[in-house]
Amino acid sequence: MSKQLDAVTFGEPMAMFYANEAGPLHEVTSFSKALAGAESNVATGLSRIGHKTGYVTKLGEDNFGQFIAAALNKERIDTGSITYTKEFPTGMLIKSKVLTGDPKVEYFRKNSAASKLSLSDFDESYFASAGHLHVTSISSALSKTCHEFSLHAMEFMKKSGKTVSLDPNLRPTLWPDKETMVSTINDLATRCDWFLPGLSEGKTLTGLDTPEEIAGYYLERGVSLVVIKLGPEGAYYKTASGEEGYVGGFKVETVVDTVGAGDGFAVGVISAMLEKLSVAEAVKRGNAIGALAVMSPGDMDGLPTRGGLEQFMTAGV
Repeated sequence: MSKQLDAVTFGEPMAMFYANEAGPLHEVTSFSKALAGAESNVATGLSRIGHKTGYVTKLGEDNFGQFIAAALNKERIDTGSITYTKEFPTGMLIKSKVLTGDPKVEYFRKNSAASKLSLSDFDESYFASAGHLHVTSISSALSKTCHEFSLHAMEFMKKSGKTVSLDPNLRPTLWPDKETMVSTINDLATRCDWFLPGLSEGKTLTGLDTPEEIAGYYLERGVSLVVIKLGPEGAYYKTASGEEGYVGGFKVETVVDTVGAGDGFAVGVISAMLEKLSVAEAVKRGNAIGALAVMSPGDMDGLPTRGGLEQFMTAGV
């Protein structure tokens, strides 16, 4: 019998080497190592604020695989459904340090172990033990078998009466072309309950311009809640029942690293919805954790504990 989980996610965690000095990556001589990956960011964030979270992936039987498993366990993320292979390596990436703007990221993930995740790795009892499933489109971009896994997981959870969230996490370089990316992600969106795009992502996926139009597009296709990230301005939300509104962002003194902000936002929304808070409160928490994420250097350094989150939100920074 699997342990009960509040949420489960799956995807490709990677070993990340991030530069300790600013400048072109080929000139950097000192790097630090950390865990990276959109889904592992979300799993970490949920776990840190007290939600029992499981993570499903396939790792190589190599040092990076050992590092990732240990990093997940350190965050108290359940790794009971992770599988291992000798045939394929664990993915990795290197990330630059920048003083302004977005860092440069270079991936080494083609034919990685995680990209070989398939339906044979789907543990029905494990997913059934979770109340919620979080998905990103990155998995569907990795391989045909990963896409099949994504569809099956979403359909299984919906049929089991669980909730499903989807963050599009657009990664154009992973897709063969824009048309395939758009059609695949819009199909995935029809299978989720809560859809969490950024405004520019929504424009790319729908061809529409305003948050209201983009939300309407997905609500008409069966989504029950659409929350659109608006960067420093906060976020807009609309539900299938007609509830809607804008929720302002939190003040950020200095943006250190924008990577992981969207994942932090997802953590806030998902955790609050699981705690049965109002949608407006959920979006406010998403804004708070997103703000904390951009004020820290690593992908998940800014993801708070429950106490840290409450302190930040109370201060209203």
